Amino acid sequence: MTTTAMAPLGEAKARIHARLLADGGTGALADRVAALVDDEVPLLGGALRRRLVAGILADVCGLGAIEPLLADPDVTEIMVNGPGRVWIERKGALVRVPVELDAAAIEHLIEKVVAPLGLRVDRSSPLVDARLPDGSRVNAVVPPLAVDGPCLTVRRFGARAVPLADFAGPDVTALLSEAVAGRRNLVVSGGTGAGKTTLLNALGACIPASERVITVEDAAELNLPREHVVRLEARPANAEGAGEVRIRDLVRNALRMRPDRIVVGEVRGPEALDMLQAMNSGHEGSLSTCHANSPDDALRRLETMVLMGEVQLPLAAVRSQLEAALDLIVQVSRFSDGSRRIVAVAEVVEGAGASESGTRTRLVADAGGVVAP
Repeated sequence: MTTTAMAPLGEAKARIHARLLADGGTGALADRVAALVDDEVPLLGGALRRRLVAGILADVCGLGAIEPLLADPDVTEIMVNGPGRVWIERKGALVRVPVELDAAAIEHLIEKVVAPLGLRVDRSSPLVDARLPDGSRVNAVVPPLAVDGPCLTVRRFGARAVPLADFAGPDVTALLSEAVAGRRNLVVSGGTGAGKTTLLNALGACIPASERVITVEDAAELNLPREHVVRLEARPANAEGAGEVRIRDLVRNALRMRPDRIVVGEVRGPEALDMLQAMNSGHEGSLSTCHANSPDDALRRLETMVLMGEVQLPLAAVRSQLEAALDLIVQVSRFSDGSRRIVAVAEVVEGAGASESGTRTRLVADAGGVVAP
C-alpha cells in the first residue's frame, strides 16, 4: 500500500481512537471497533478492514505495531533503534521487518510499558528497565542519552520451554540432571543472549517437585516448571530516590522463607557474596548465572563482584568462599546458526586458591561430551 493510500486510513484510525475514548460504550471491544471502522470507512475492502480493526485493537489492548511480533513464538528479540524500521531476532538471525515507527509512537509504546509499573522515563530519568506481563524484559533509552531518538528493546521469554536436551548431548544432559537432583551448586555463565536464563529454566526442571524454591531476580524472567516456587523481584528507587529493594536484600530475605533451594537469576554486583553465603549455609542445590567468557573467567568475575561490596574481605577468603560454595560452572554459547549450546562444564577445584594463575576449575565435559569422570 502506498503512503498516499495509508494517510486516509491513519486519519480514520485517529478518529476511531477518539470515538472509543469518548463513547464509553458497552459490549465486546472487537465488535465496537469493527462497527466504528464500518462507520468511518464503509467502502474499505475485507483484507484492509481486518488489518485496520486488528491494528486498532493492538493499539488499545497491546503494544500497537509490534504486537504481532510479540505474538510470533520464533521472535526472541525486538529492537527499535529510534524512528524508522524495526529489527527483530528470529532463530538467531537479525532481520529488518516492514514496521516503521516515528518518535511519538515509540514514546507512546514506552509509556504503555512503564506506566502500569509505576516507573517513568523522561529527560531527567532517560533509562528504564521493565517487563511485560509474559515476563519479557524491556529496556528503553530516550534522549538526550539516545542521540537519534527513543530506543526500545524487548527480550522475549516464555514463548516456549526449551528442554535440557536441546543444549547438549545425552551424556552431558545426564551429568547435569544428576548434579541438580544431587543438590550440587551450579553457576551458568555466558555472554549476552547466550541462553543463560533459558538454560537455568531447563535445569530447574530437574529439581524434585517436593522442594520449595525461592527465585530472586533483578527483572523476573525465570519460569521454573515447578509448583512450589516463590518469585521475588528487585525494585529500583522511585523518582524521589526512595523505595529501592536490592537483589542482595532479597537474597537475605529468602533465607528466612524456608527455602530448599535459592535461585538467583543473575549476579552482577555485591549480591554475589550473599549468594555464596546462601550456598554455604545449608542450601545446597542453588543455581545462578553470570556474564563470563569461560568457567575460569566466571570465577574471576565472581571474585571481583564480591570485592565490590561493603564487606572488605581479603582475596584469599573470597576464593575460599567460592571453592566451598560452588561445585560446577556451565558455560553456554550462541552460535552463528542461532542455536545455543553448552560448550563446557567445569568443576571448581578446592585448595587451588593460592594458584598464581588463578585457574581453579577442572574440565568435566565439553561440546563433544563428558571428558572426565
